[in-house]
Amino acid sequence: MTGQSRIDELRARESLALSGGGEARIARQHAMGKLTARERLDLLLDPESFQELDMLVVTKTDDSGSTQYVGDGVVSGFGRVDGRVVYVFAQDFTVHGGSLSFANAKKIVKVMKLAMKIGAPIIALNDSGGARIQEGVKSLAGYADIFLLNTLASGVIPQISAIMGPCAGGAVYSPALTDFIIMVQDTSYMFVTGPDVIRTVTHEEVTKEALGGARTHNETSGVAQFSVKDDRACLALIRELLSFIPSNNLDDAPRKPNSDPVDRANDVIAKVIPSNPNQPYDMKKIIADLVDDGYFLEVQSMFGRSLVVGFARLDGRSVGIVANQPAFLAGVLDIDSSTKGARFVRFCDAFNIPLITLEDVPGFLPGTKQEFGGIIRHGAKLLYAFSEATVPKLTVITRKAYGGAYCVMASKHLRTDINFAYPTAEIAVMGSEGAVNIIHKKKIQEAEDGDDMRRKLTEEYRAKFASPFVAAEQGFIDEVIDPRDTRRRLIQALVMLEHKRESLPPKKHGNMPL
Repeated sequence: MTGQSRIDELRARESLALSGGGEARIARQHAMGKLTARERLDLLLDPESFQELDMLVVTKTDDSGSTQYVGDGVVSGFGRVDGRVVYVFAQDFTVHGGSLSFANAKKIVKVMKLAMKIGAPIIALNDSGGARIQEGVKSLAGYADIFLLNTLASGVIPQISAIMGPCAGGAVYSPALTDFIIMVQDTSYMFVTGPDVIRTVTHEEVTKEALGGARTHNETSGVAQFSVKDDRACLALIRELLSFIPSNNLDDAPRKPNSDPVDRANDVIAKVIPSNPNQPYDMKKIIADLVDDGYFLEVQSMFGRSLVVGFARLDGRSVGIVANQPAFLAGVLDIDSSTKGARFVRFCDAFNIPLITLEDVPGFLPGTKQEFGGIIRHGAKLLYAFSEATVPKLTVITRKAYGGAYCVMASKHLRTDINFAYPTAEIAVMGSEGAVNIIHKKKIQEAEDGDDMRRKLTEEYRAKFASPFVAAEQGFIDEVIDPRDTRRRLIQALVMLEHKRESLPPKKHGNMPL
């Protein structure tokens, strides 16, 4: 065969790979409101930056061996997002339902290994019917190879999974091992066993959407971190998320040019926080007043809503925000919020992103449901995560800091670098009124005017035991600050801590209370 013939054969094979499963299946993909694998990559990556790998891989797709698809149902390679190298694979649902064969898995494993070697994020665009049944255990072996690399890459490079179609059975465990899961509303779902199996085994009637749709996993299970309306919004969110995080565990996050003044006064804060300690307010308004241009990328907004976590910038530096939300359940820590917070703190610590904690917490949520569900174990996850974190850690107590929750929320005792409090903050074992009702119960009952006596004793207790100045006298609070100075003081502290070095005792790894 001549050289030109070889080139012609190459062009023919490339054309087959680019056509996916054919025009009819591509039209069907579009009819479902979904883009094709290659269309998704075009939107995700910088123009003309995608370099495909293993484009010509084929595998047999039926017993006779008569049908082969060039590319084998997954498009893999590397490209750039805002100029930074990323590795990607996009499952192609138009080719055999995007099912995973052993050859298909080898393509994915190759780009994952390259991503780890280079130190670049790995992005998975999932849209697959699951394991290719015709291959039996070989397809399962392919999944296991991917799971191992997900685990080895954890904490080394960021891993982002976009669920843009079906993801069922063993396939769900690869996204579950990654750092962030984004689900597309109405077109994506994740579950270990589908509605038909559940109906047969447990006799429960449930739809795919109710069992494993975007809302279910963002609001109820907490499996996913984001929910978006369509493929385009999903790909735009991946690009935005990447702008806050570094390429690997040895790099710092990109710094963005900033025109928001460092010394801008935080006048909103004083207006937002009520003088009544029992009155709710929206912590997101505090966050917006503090961060650059008021922009906050919230993570897991629908789950564990008494705690707010997400990314923002202070003077162009990427920071992770962990904040109690008094507008929901008074900002208590419960099972869901503790787990959510712990996972986010560990991600930030793994990838050198400073942590800002905004604290207004009355304690842990009481009740048999929480105790039976293991609030002790789950609350300990957040405690463990903050204790283990070695990145710069700053805490601001905006109002309440009661009981064990005070300790957990990045207190000075957990190696937090700088702890601020507002003059109106309360730091105590419990709320002043509750403490007085216990300590002075008999005196209040015997008083002629019990209510007046209670108010007087409450104010005395608050001044003597709960005042932030008491904690400051002990060195547990570094400084009591004017709320209007919060942004400036946080940025100053971040500059001071820029080259912080802190280590953990030598060990293989700890035993986190999972």
